[in-house]
Amino acid sequence: ETREIDRLLLARMAADRRTVAFLPTASGSAEYAGHFGTYLHGLDPTVTVTNVPIYRGRDNRRQKNLTAILGAGLVYLGGGVTNNLAPMLRESPAELAMRDAAANGVVIAAIGAAASCFGTYARDMRGTSSAIAALGWLAHTVIDTGFDPQNDTALRRMMSLPDVTLGLGIPAKTALVIGRDGTAEIIGEGQIAAFRKP
Repeated sequence: ETREIDRLLLARMAADRRTVAFLPTASGSAEYAGHFGTYLHGLDPTVTVTNVPIYRGRDNRRQKNLTAILGAGLVYLGGGVTNNLAPMLRESPAELAMRDAAANGVVIAAIGAAASCFGTYARDMRGTSSAIAALGWLAHTVIDTGFDPQNDTALRRMMSLPDVTLGLGIPAKTALVIGRDGTAEIIGEGQIAAFRKP
């Protein structure tokens, strides 16, 4: 379902940095990286995928993991559960490494629940509260991936949180691509919904 988007990501990688650092943090699955690597290698045989196993607190500061993030041409955060990813990466050495990598031209990509974590808050997928603190790469913003325009209740609920002024609803088979200069484009089959508070 994301083949068009993944081809774009691979095309934006530097020619001399063809390694993808894959973080399975949101899913907790050790096998995810292997399957994803096989899939990406099928799209582009020059690409290798390195699993960056960040599952526990100590993993997000291991030098081996930080080196893998900083040395990649693409950092890809796999899907899963927001509650696994946001608390594990938020303000950690691994997140700082991702920010440094992005500042140096490395492509950062995320799918599903991982993509939702790039706003200020993310939906609590375990249902203990309405939202959890997210990574905050997009200030004053909440993101609902897998968005269904016929049912925008979850996104509108997150928009009621303090300091949130923008809600983005991203449907399946669709990506929001934000360039280093802040320009944005929509890739894929769907349309992105944007809700703004006055």
